[in-house]
Amino acid sequence: MHVAEYILEKLKLTSRKTPDWHEWQNLVNEVRQPRPSVKIALVGKYIELHDAYISVREALNHAALSLGVDVDIKWIHSTDLERAHSDELLQDVDGIIVPGGFGSRGIEGKIQAIRYARTQKIPFLGLCLGMQLMVIEFARYIFQNERANSTEFDQSTPYPVIDLMPDQQNITEMGGTMRLGLYPCLLQPDTIAKNAYQVDQVEERHRHRWEFNNHYRELFEKKGMVFSGISPDGKLVEIAELKDHPFMVGTQFHPEFLSRPNRPHPLFTAFIQAAIAHAGLKDERQAD
Repeated sequence: MHVAEYILEKLKLTSRKTPDWHEWQNLVNEVRQPRPSVKIALVGKYIELHDAYISVREALNHAALSLGVDVDIKWIHSTDLERAHSDELLQDVDGIIVPGGFGSRGIEGKIQAIRYARTQKIPFLGLCLGMQLMVIEFARYIFQNERANSTEFDQSTPYPVIDLMPDQQNITEMGGTMRLGLYPCLLQPDTIAKNAYQVDQVEERHRHRWEFNNHYRELFEKKGMVFSGISPDGKLVEIAELKDHPFMVGTQFHPEFLSRPNRPHPLFTAFIQAAIAHAGLKDERQAD
């Protein structure tokens, strides 16, 4: 009892006599309402412990709530996709998300999910590693060569579309090569990302080592990949998306970390909107 008052007293802070809970009360009331649902496949390799992806799960819920729907997450182990046909596990979903991660286990299964999303026009959101694998899958498609890869997984790949930057090559300690924390991103006009954010520049949180290999940027653009978010100096790809697809977006950063129950992240909101359209449901927010 009165723990908050005790803490305020020790910190010599003054409490507000009448805190405004109006926004949160509206949120609680909304959570209690019945809503239709969209089914989203979350493809990872730690799905036995759902809390490994708790930030992604909650970001999906935040966005869905703001749009008047629920999210039914279909947890799919990426190694299962390496043993089964993609349509057996993914044919009933309205969207596919591949979150971040490290290491080579389950990578090919994630690529299978991304290929299914691209070819079947299923809304897709790739986060960090998910974006890198989206690039790899696209490279395999345009080069017609399954050896296109990241040098993280195959040092001898003939198409190193994901690689260390030149100034990282001689750094041996992993921590020294990682991009950590907030970095700015310039959004390009007439793109899904720009339409979602509705601003020219954002700052997002990173935790990754490998980057898109700029040697392939011009070719990928000719083949239909749009680099809708880039660093201010133009050297780093931050967001990639595909033309002629309802929603296929990958981010080098982790947008899930900035999502809140009453402030869903714009990219997650746009992703759920695309899933709603795929499911044939009405966007309740636009209906209002």
